[in-house]
Amino acid sequence: MNLFFRLIKILLRCIGAKRVGIHTATRISLRVWPNDLDLNFHVNNGRYLSLADIGRIDYFIRSGLFELARRQRAFPIVGDAIAKFRRDLKLFERFEIETRLLGWDHKWGFMEHRFIKNGRVIGVVAIRGVFRAADGPLDPGVFLSGLNLQEDSPPLPQWLQEWTQSCESLTSTLRGEEARTDSGA
Repeated sequence: MNLFFRLIKILLRCIGAKRVGIHTATRISLRVWPNDLDLNFHVNNGRYLSLADIGRIDYFIRSGLFELARRQRAFPIVGDAIAKFRRDLKLFERFEIETRLLGWDHKWGFMEHRFIKNGRVIGVVAIRGVFRAADGPLDPGVFLSGLNLQEDSPPLPQWLQEWTQSCESLTSTLRGEEARTDSGA
Protein backbone atom coordinates (compact mmCIF):
# COMPACT_ATOMS: atom_id res chain seq x y z
CA MET A 1 0.00 0.00 0.00
CA ASN A 2 1.37 3.36 -0.99
CA LEU A 3 2.23 5.78 1.84
CA PHE A 4 -0.23 8.24 0.33
CA PHE A 5 -3.13 5.84 0.93
CA ARG A 6 -1.94 5.20 4.48
CA LEU A 7 -1.84 8.95 5.04
CA ILE A 8 -5.41 9.33 3.76
CA LYS A 9 -6.51 6.51 6.07
CA ILE A 10 -4.92 8.23 9.07
CA LEU A 11 -6.37 11.62 8.12
CA LEU A 12 -9.86 10.11 7.83
CA ARG A 13 -9.38 8.41 11.18
CA CYS A 14 -8.53 11.79 12.74
CA ILE A 15 -11.91 13.24 11.75
CA GLY A 16 -13.85 13.36 14.97
CA ALA A 17 -11.09 11.56 16.90
CA LYS A 18 -10.67 12.37 20.54
CA ARG A 19 -8.18 15.16 21.22
CA VAL A 20 -5.13 14.11 23.22
CA GLY A 21 -2.92 16.08 25.57
CA ILE A 22 0.53 17.12 24.46
CA HIS A 23 2.14 14.54 26.76
CA THR A 24 -0.14 11.70 25.63
CA ALA A 25 1.23 9.09 23.24
CA THR A 26 -0.82 8.28 20.14
CA ARG A 27 -0.96 4.92 18.37
CA ILE A 28 -1.71 3.94 14.83
CA SER A 29 -2.04 0.39 13.51
CA LEU A 30 -0.55 -0.58 10.17
CA ARG A 31 0.38 -3.63 8.13
CA VAL A 32 3.53 -4.39 6.12
CA TRP A 33 2.91 -4.29 2.35
CA PRO A 34 5.15 -5.49 -0.50
CA ASN A 35 6.40 -1.99 -1.36
CA ASP A 36 7.71 -1.61 2.22
CA LEU A 37 10.24 -4.39 1.71
CA ASP A 38 13.90 -4.35 0.74
CA LEU A 39 15.97 -7.10 -0.90
CA ASN A 40 16.06 -8.99 2.42
CA PHE A 41 12.24 -9.16 2.37
CA HIS A 42 11.78 -7.10 5.51
CA VAL A 43 10.81 -3.46 6.00
CA ASN A 44 13.40 -1.19 4.45
CA ASN A 45 15.24 0.97 7.00
CA GLY A 46 14.28 4.14 5.12
CA ARG A 47 10.63 3.12 5.21
CA TYR A 48 10.70 3.33 9.01
CA LEU A 49 11.38 7.07 8.71
CA SER A 50 8.48 7.50 6.28
CA LEU A 51 6.13 5.51 8.51
CA ALA A 52 7.23 7.63 11.48
CA ASP A 53 6.09 10.68 9.46
CA ILE A 54 2.59 9.23 9.35
CA GLY A 55 2.63 8.62 13.09
CA ARG A 56 3.79 12.20 13.63
CA ILE A 57 0.99 13.62 11.46
CA ASP A 58 -1.57 11.68 13.50
CA TYR A 59 -0.01 13.04 16.71
CA PHE A 60 0.09 16.62 15.40
CA ILE A 61 -3.57 16.56 14.40
CA ARG A 62 -4.87 14.84 17.53
CA SER A 63 -2.81 16.97 19.94
CA GLY A 64 -3.83 20.25 18.32
CA LEU A 65 -0.31 21.09 17.11
CA PHE A 66 -1.40 20.97 13.46
CA GLU A 67 -4.14 23.56 14.01
CA LEU A 68 -1.80 25.72 16.10
CA ALA A 69 0.83 25.61 13.35
CA ARG A 70 -1.79 26.48 10.74
CA ARG A 71 -2.88 29.53 12.76
CA GLN A 72 0.74 30.66 13.05
CA ARG A 73 1.46 29.89 9.39
CA ALA A 74 4.19 27.48 10.45
CA PHE A 75 5.10 24.02 9.24
CA PRO A 76 7.08 21.21 10.84
CA ILE A 77 10.59 20.37 9.69
CA VAL A 78 12.67 17.42 10.84
CA GLY A 79 16.26 18.48 11.43
CA ASP A 80 17.74 15.15 12.47
CA ALA A 81 16.63 11.55 12.93
CA ILE A 82 18.07 8.48 14.56
CA ALA A 83 16.81 4.92 14.31
CA LYS A 84 17.35 1.76 16.33
CA PHE A 85 16.26 -1.56 14.84
CA ARG A 86 15.77 -4.53 17.19
CA ARG A 87 13.68 -7.00 15.19
CA ASP A 88 12.44 -7.04 11.62
CA LEU A 89 8.98 -6.61 10.17
CA LYS A 90 7.99 -9.00 7.41
CA LEU A 91 5.34 -9.05 4.71
CA PHE A 92 1.73 -8.66 5.91
CA GLU A 93 2.65 -8.44 9.60
CA ARG A 94 0.61 -6.03 11.69
CA PHE A 95 2.36 -3.47 13.87
CA GLU A 96 1.69 -0.24 15.70
CA ILE A 97 3.53 3.05 15.88
CA GLU A 98 3.38 4.81 19.22
CA THR A 99 4.32 8.49 18.92
CA ARG A 100 5.10 10.79 21.81
CA LEU A 101 6.73 14.11 22.57
CA LEU A 102 9.86 13.57 24.66
CA GLY A 103 10.44 17.25 25.39
CA TRP A 104 12.01 20.40 23.99
CA ASP A 105 14.78 22.92 24.44
CA HIS A 106 15.14 26.52 23.23
CA LYS A 107 15.23 25.42 19.57
CA TRP A 108 14.22 21.80 19.07
CA GLY A 109 11.26 19.58 19.84
CA PHE A 110 12.10 15.91 20.39
CA MET A 111 9.75 13.09 19.41
CA GLU A 112 9.92 9.33 19.62
CA HIS A 113 8.20 6.74 17.43
CA ARG A 114 8.13 3.21 18.81
CA PHE A 115 7.38 0.41 16.37
CA ILE A 116 5.56 -2.30 18.29
CA LYS A 117 4.67 -5.84 17.23
CA ASN A 118 2.89 -8.24 19.59
CA GLY A 119 3.52 -5.91 22.53
CA ARG A 120 7.27 -5.76 21.92
CA VAL A 121 9.27 -2.70 20.80
CA ILE A 122 11.02 -3.78 17.62
CA GLY A 123 12.35 -0.42 16.52
CA VAL A 124 12.56 3.21 17.53
CA VAL A 125 12.86 6.38 15.46
CA ALA A 126 13.62 9.61 17.28
CA ILE A 127 13.63 13.02 15.64
CA ARG A 128 14.40 16.55 16.56
CA GLY A 129 12.49 19.14 14.65
CA VAL A 130 11.17 22.65 14.57
CA PHE A 131 8.07 24.49 13.48
CA ARG A 132 9.18 27.12 10.97
CA ALA A 133 7.23 30.29 10.31
CA ALA A 134 8.02 33.09 7.82
CA ASP A 135 10.46 34.65 10.31
CA GLY A 136 12.27 31.37 10.96
CA PRO A 137 12.07 28.57 13.53
CA LEU A 138 9.71 29.06 16.46
CA ASP A 139 10.92 28.54 20.03
CA PRO A 140 9.11 25.33 21.07
CA GLY A 141 8.21 26.67 24.52
CA VAL A 142 6.66 29.81 23.01
CA PHE A 143 4.95 27.78 20.28
CA LEU A 144 3.43 25.36 22.80
CA SER A 145 2.09 28.24 24.87
CA GLY A 146 -0.47 28.57 22.06
CA LEU A 147 -2.01 25.40 23.50
CA ASN A 148 -2.15 27.05 26.92
CA LEU A 149 0.83 24.94 27.94
CA GLN A 150 2.77 26.99 30.44
CA GLU A 151 5.34 24.51 31.62
CA ASP A 152 8.93 23.54 31.11
CA SER A 153 9.97 20.52 29.11
CA PRO A 154 10.09 17.20 30.89
CA PRO A 155 13.71 16.19 31.59
CA LEU A 156 15.31 14.86 28.43
CA PRO A 157 16.77 11.33 28.68
CA GLN A 158 20.56 11.12 28.77
CA TRP A 159 20.78 9.31 25.42
CA LEU A 160 18.78 12.13 23.82
CA GLN A 161 21.02 14.82 25.27
CA GLU A 162 24.10 12.97 24.00
CA TRP A 163 22.55 12.48 20.57
CA THR A 164 21.59 16.14 20.21
CA GLN A 165 25.12 17.17 21.22
CA SER A 166 26.52 14.91 18.49
CA CYS A 167 24.09 16.46 15.98
CA GLU A 168 25.33 19.92 16.93
CA SER A 169 28.93 18.75 16.57
CA LEU A 170 28.23 17.37 13.09
CA THR A 171 26.47 20.62 12.13
CA SER A 172 29.55 22.59 13.20
CA THR A 173 31.80 20.27 11.20
CA LEU A 174 29.66 20.66 8.08
CA ARG A 175 29.57 24.46 8.44
CA GLY A 176 33.36 24.47 8.75
CA GLU A 177 33.68 22.38 5.58
CA GLU A 178 31.32 24.72 3.73
CA ALA A 179 33.27 27.77 4.90
CA ARG A 180 36.52 26.29 3.61
CA THR A 181 34.87 25.38 0.29
CA ASP A 182 33.27 28.83 -0.06
CA SER A 183 36.59 30.57 0.67
CA GLY A 184 38.34 28.47 -1.98
CA ALA A 185 40.53 26.57 0.47
